[in-house]
Amino acid sequence: MNAHIPVRALGRYAAGDPGIAADVLWAMETHLEQCADCRSRLADASDGDSMALLATVWVKVEAAMSAAEPVTVRRRWLPARSARWVTPVLVPWLVTTVLVVLVALGFDLAVAGRGATPPSLVVLLAPVAPLLGVATAWTGRLDPAHELVVATARAGLGMVLRRTLVVLVVVIPVLTVAGWMVGASPARWLMPCLAFTAGALALGKVVGLPRAAWGLALLWATVVVGPSIVTARLPVLLSEAALPGWAALTVVVALVLLPRRSGYAELR
Repeated sequence: MNAHIPVRALGRYAAGDPGIAADVLWAMETHLEQCADCRSRLADASDGDSMALLATVWVKVEAAMSAAEPVTVRRRWLPARSARWVTPVLVPWLVTTVLVVLVALGFDLAVAGRGATPPSLVVLLAPVAPLLGVATAWTGRLDPAHELVVATARAGLGMVLRRTLVVLVVVIPVLTVAGWMVGASPARWLMPCLAFTAGALALGKVVGLPRAAWGLALLWATVVVGPSIVTARLPVLLSEAALPGWAALTVVVALVLLPRRSGYAELR
């Protein structure tokens, strides 16, 4: 919402009209955060009883705060605005992901040069490696501030995408270095990696992001990783011939995901 909010819409918002659509309400609150003029007009649109009640509440809040004992404030290792990009539990999961990649790299280096070797474990795990971190991008069980975040105007698909981007920025370089050490080009796994990430976000709006991420990872391990290790052959899904199919799948999933922006702005 680039233009100012219409007077009639402000009046409905001030009156707490339940008929305002969720996406319109989200856009209005986001605009009010950034526009002082609309906030001033909103104050004018509010009735006298509401303003009197608000003033009374503020008096009681200020009195309670004055009477309360001072609390020692702990310095945060991340600024408050970082909640838009990371969750408090993201770092441990990213560390776990990096450790998994390092273990796979160690296995590949250990078996290299010993005659017939199985396909690279780094390449096999790379498509689903980011899913450990993606699972934490939007979940009430792992994020202690999840309910507060959902109630803000910034909640929604945009925040989930930002948090997912943080995961990819950390995991993809690690996979690239590990792949380079075992002689595997990122061309083999990068597009499947993006397709699985987008697929987890799309399914997460239906079954929840953690379930979607873990489900896709389990499916990949059962259908691809296990048989590839048994047969000692790299699957066709990770060949260069399959890259156009992965690219098409990523585009289709993105087209399904983007129109439903409100899916991640609700508390399940």
